[in-house]
Amino acid sequence: LIVNGVNGAGKTTTIGKIAQNLKNQNKKVLISACDTFRAGATAQLEVWANRVGCEIILPLKEGEDSASVAYRSLDYATKNNFDVLLIDTAGRLQNKKNLMDELQKISKVLKKIDAHAPHENLLILDATTGQNARSQLEIFNEVIGITGLIITKLDGSARGGVVVGLAQKFQKPIYAIGVGEKIEDLQEFNASEFSKNLVR
Repeated sequence: LIVNGVNGAGKTTTIGKIAQNLKNQNKKVLISACDTFRAGATAQLEVWANRVGCEIILPLKEGEDSASVAYRSLDYATKNNFDVLLIDTAGRLQNKKNLMDELQKISKVLKKIDAHAPHENLLILDATTGQNARSQLEIFNEVIGITGLIITKLDGSARGGVVVGLAQKFQKPIYAIGVGEKIEDLQEFNASEFSKNLVR
């Protein structure tokens, strides 16, 4: 499962929460730190992995090719019977070409080990970004084929209404919503509850 999104959307926190949810279901989870561009990203992810109590594959050196980290991770996960591999990716949209090439390369190397990988390409969308979410979804979907959405930062005044329209337009399921910073603050998406909150 690859987690995509722009910097600041809440990717790393969301991965920690997903890992916790899976651990609660007695799944064996491995986290892969493929955002090798931003030094702080790896450290932040490691904190979450320790908090949740799951293994993490880190870059061997700063700036290591993210696809090689992904390859090592899936190889390790396969050989050690992990149930789920969560891959964090870089999110620097301002350098779009490089980022998109990198994301395509990650998917390509995973297929060398498992022809069906990645099984999910999730996009994390920040509820506060408004219409900007549209271009993010368009770009990521075009390049890597997004399979589902998670909406974050719904604990503030943002209602995330724009995302519902996008999910409909692009025919993408919304899997979950993030309603806070705490580890238990990732909730399964419930359409009727969400709609009620929009009109309150």
